[in-house]
Amino acid sequence: MYTATKVTIIALALLTAGAVAAQAQNNASINVSAAVQQPIVVLAGNNLTFGPVFPGVPKAITLASVGAGRFDVTGQASAPVSMTFVVPANLTFGANNLPIASWVGSWNGVNDPAGSGFTPSAGATAATFSGTGSLFVFVGATVTPSVSQVAGAYVGTVQMTVTY
Repeated sequence: MYTATKVTIIALALLTAGAVAAQAQNNASINVSAAVQQPIVVLAGNNLTFGPVFPGVPKAITLASVGAGRFDVTGQASAPVSMTFVVPANLTFGANNLPIASWVGSWNGVNDPAGSGFTPSAGATAATFSGTGSLFVFVGATVTPSVSQVAGAYVGTVQMTVTY
């Protein structure tokens, strides 16, 4: 065969292959959407307050006690969330430590500590906003002063993080 004929045959073969490939193509579209949630707002409702504590006498603040801590949270109505906490092992007064432990917690869609119980910790706790977008989180604990506990105003911080 002549070279021109070979080139023509090859060109025709390539065009035919391209036509077959073009016939096998297809396409589709999908919709893209996003649902922007209401921002989460966490406020300190009540401080966890033990009041007077005496050396050698442990004192517990239950969730129903006067002095129980409370966080007030707002967000997307009925949305599930995850809560994590940083809780102190000690309250401090200068260089002095007052052990605090036996943490207790509950969450509720209304301002009532008789909700879903949990232990505040760095591990995630699941909760759900109420139908109006409210969440109340209550915390309590026990301080255990030694018999030689130094008198003073001991303090600490509980931090709560809430995420969708």
